[in-house]
Amino acid sequence: MNEKNAQNRGVLFLSKENELSLQKIIIMSKNSLHTPSVIAQLQQQELLLRMEYDYEKETFRQQTEAMGIGRKVKRGMCWFPLSVGRSYYNSLNQLTVEVERREDKDIEHVFEFGKPVCFFTQDGSEKLHYFNFTATVNYVDEDRMVVILPGASALMDIQNAERLGVQLYFDETSYRLMFEALREVIKAKGNRLAELRDIFHGTQKTSTFRFGPTRFPWLNPTQEEAVNKVMTAKDVAIVHGPPGTGKTTTLVEAIYETLHRENQVLVCAQSNMAVDWISEKLVDRGVPVLRIGNPTRVNDKMLSFTYERRFEAHPDYPQLWSIRKAIRELHANSRKGASRENIRQKINSLKDRATELEIRINEALFSEARVISCTLVSSANRILMGQKFGTLFIDEAAQALEAACWIAIRKADRVVLAGDHCQLPPTIKCMEAMRGGLDKTLMQHIVHNKPEVVSLLKVQYRMNDEIMRFSSDWFYHGQLTSAPEVKYRSILDYDTPMVWVNTEGMDCNEEFVGESFGRINKQEAALCIEELKKYITKIGKERLLEERIDFGVISPYKAQVQYLRQLIKKDAFFKPFRPFITINTVDGFQGQERDVILISLVRANEDGQIGFLNDLRRMNVAITRARMKLIILGDASTLTKHPFYKKLFDYILQLT
Repeated sequence: MNEKNAQNRGVLFLSKENELSLQKIIIMSKNSLHTPSVIAQLQQQELLLRMEYDYEKETFRQQTEAMGIGRKVKRGMCWFPLSVGRSYYNSLNQLTVEVERREDKDIEHVFEFGKPVCFFTQDGSEKLHYFNFTATVNYVDEDRMVVILPGASALMDIQNAERLGVQLYFDETSYRLMFEALREVIKAKGNRLAELRDIFHGTQKTSTFRFGPTRFPWLNPTQEEAVNKVMTAKDVAIVHGPPGTGKTTTLVEAIYETLHRENQVLVCAQSNMAVDWISEKLVDRGVPVLRIGNPTRVNDKMLSFTYERRFEAHPDYPQLWSIRKAIRELHANSRKGASRENIRQKINSLKDRATELEIRINEALFSEARVISCTLVSSANRILMGQKFGTLFIDEAAQALEAACWIAIRKADRVVLAGDHCQLPPTIKCMEAMRGGLDKTLMQHIVHNKPEVVSLLKVQYRMNDEIMRFSSDWFYHGQLTSAPEVKYRSILDYDTPMVWVNTEGMDCNEEFVGESFGRINKQEAALCIEELKKYITKIGKERLLEERIDFGVISPYKAQVQYLRQLIKKDAFFKPFRPFITINTVDGFQGQERDVILISLVRANEDGQIGFLNDLRRMNVAITRARMKLIILGDASTLTKHPFYKKLFDYILQLT
């Protein structure tokens, strides 16, 4: 295998030293008789994270050099061309500028708060010229983005530029913070961080508080048990929430009860979307939340509890803003040759006053908030420097790298993790790092090492029982049950809740379109659209609009998703129903549900090669999004060579 092919397969060419270390890790992870020490396990994590970092950085470099603007735009990682709007200093005294994309507005992008970006121009010969600074996304709203710039010269560069564009940049900061956290955990001695490390990975036993259980009549028995287990845990508790079991409801209740005993808690998640979701639920419950970082969904409700908005709303902020403005003007005068010593003294005096005001505003904001919410990476924000919390809650913990969790754990005395390690795992791009065990999360380690701290939620409120049953049997040892109100839910009388449309022999052929986009099957996509049309017609257009019945179309492959979107956009039949139809990847559907779900599996070949579909956790997400109807399209002869899909195919056949 040559180097290029290896890179395409996610294989990093390692130094001899790293290669030997990796081999040792793989051997150790496979041999349960030789469990490495706690420190050795974390050192393994550090090495594997280094491999992932090196691979991702090299991949980014190659893509930046080789990939044209058109492909970057289609992948949602680039806006071109841009128009530059107003610039201003935000409440954190950061210079920001608004930019807006002028074309390709129908393409979903992957820009979000905290992501690093770089600007470029394109000359007449279509050659790209990158500016020598990086910027950071402050917030993004569909086609408009606010970007934090490093200084005034950067602003002048982009304001004077023609044919300007912006693209995602390699995220050095997140990796730096993860490495720092791992090193601190490894070195920890004689403190709470060292204790938590040894409890999570070692043989040190967990301890509990001794007080009686609390009744929560509005929760089911397993939810009630989970909340009580959280309340009595001194060190760690895990809320394991399979699809539709009310994990968020349970977590909100646990946070609410914790606040009866603690003044303030820290709530984190891997993604901004997950942080927004739990924050909004807490706000709805009447809990004062301070959101560090800007929300993904930019609306007044979400923005109102962000740190920036609260900071700007404080009575002392106008005075602080005036002082900051005066400092900037004095700096400008000092460059014009005015009396520098006199100006320097004035600046220092104003800075002291500004610092006093900032401290006063921060103290007021933090004293008012009962919950501080942010991503795991944002927990290292300078705003939270020196802050300690009795309890840290980590939502969607099964999607977070262990190193990312440690960033936030350093600030807490005890930890509550919520998620489902049978659904989406963390995103790992280096296959060798994955083989070494980088994808095994802290939640998984604790579930394996300390099963007594785990609470499994067992009653689901989303799916028809027959849709739920297969997932329950395969992933959760048949422990899930359906709430009576959803057990027999359906849209049509005498309807079969699950259907497999077998594309075998229908000339549905898969095509490879690139590493990031994977595969496409145009014939299957067309068939998927026809199945959607048929089901909408069966329901009836009037009823669909009146009852607002919604649909989701899922595919594991980005290329198939984009092609399906094009087909629906071009078809006049769907025009009245487009607000009720969502088309996305499996990852994009995490945490969501729809009345009707169609899944296009894409793979169709004689060898039974299914690639990405081997990740059964993703398929668990896909098949558990539907409330009432699930339609799967796929080539049975290809897919049923795998035991999971054979079992699923047979299960659906016996339903019909």
